Amino acid sequence: MRYLRSGPRRLHTQEVGVPRAKTVGLRSGEIADRNIRVILEAIRRHGPLTRTELGQHSGLTGPGITNILRRLAEEKLVTSNRRNGLGGGATATEFALRPEGAFSVGVKLRQRRGEMVLIDLSGQVHDRVYFGLEPADKVRLVHAAARDMVDRHAALPIIGLGIAANDWMEGESDAIAAMSTIARPYVENECTAGLLAERTIGSSTREGALAMIIIDDDVQAGFLIRGIPYSGVHGRAGSIGEMLTGPDNLRLNTVVGFSSLRSRIGDDEFTRLLQGEEFSSPSLSQWIREAAGHLLDPIIAMAGFIAPSVVMIGSDLPQGVIEALIHQLSVERRDTATRPLLTPWISPMKPASFSGGGVALGAALLPFLNTLLLPPASA
Repeated sequence: MRYLRSGPRRLHTQEVGVPRAKTVGLRSGEIADRNIRVILEAIRRHGPLTRTELGQHSGLTGPGITNILRRLAEEKLVTSNRRNGLGGGATATEFALRPEGAFSVGVKLRQRRGEMVLIDLSGQVHDRVYFGLEPADKVRLVHAAARDMVDRHAALPIIGLGIAANDWMEGESDAIAAMSTIARPYVENECTAGLLAERTIGSSTREGALAMIIIDDDVQAGFLIRGIPYSGVHGRAGSIGEMLTGPDNLRLNTVVGFSSLRSRIGDDEFTRLLQGEEFSSPSLSQWIREAAGHLLDPIIAMAGFIAPSVVMIGSDLPQGVIEALIHQLSVERRDTATRPLLTPWISPMKPASFSGGGVALGAALLPFLNTLLLPPASA
């Protein structure tokens, strides 16, 4: 593992990607890399664990586990303590994650605004900032925000930068890297980043497919199938905002997107919602009813074709609004006045575990998933 072999990397360390030919098997270094990730993931998810318990979780031998634990301790990623035996029995050494051993920065980008978080190895948020964006000056503004974040926490081992955006281009990553003070970022689309946050540190089930719907300026969906993000041809999977939905065949974005909500409730109430204020009003209730009536169509399509174990709905809207929307969706699915057939096969629906659908969190996890932790498909 490059991170462990070379010592903790900081965000200012420049990394050069070298294309590698396809291989059938794993080289010895890659096997060692994976075994380290297996142990660290077991400790992160189930710890504190003794060597015996780590062997049960990983299937690795005692000497191999001991060598890996020594390396993780040297990198200050795990810590050890004595565990007292039951009934006065023998004690054993147990190993726990040291969250402050590594940090990462994640950025969620929309057309006119950005959110940036700093997280530790456990996923705990240590800093969060919001900043404005101009499409023509996006790279400079992202770089400046990341540079400020890193400078504020210069003493921390920040190992990478992740970006969640639907319109980020390779050339923009090159431009970030060319500024020399920040490593080339890992990039995913917004829904995939949210799903990675759910699967890695959220409350979602680890069985079956997982779907995420994010309501923002537009409406989009993402899918994890057997832990692997599914993007479709040209990355167009999940472009549900362009669907014609409801009995009036309106484009989903025009009914459920933020522009529709803002026009329905007014600028002042919309600002209050985005600031996290919970309130009720007739206009907001009407938007929830209309949004549910149109959002049900893509949810039925997901259930019919993918049958995810759960459909999660995330947004910058308050939790109460998301819960009211999900409740209204359950009402709509039983209403045969607009749909002649009941739809009992719809997957369970629940709010996303994190605000904003966990998109910024998922972006911050990307450097960890590419250097330290097991990707969801392997975990």
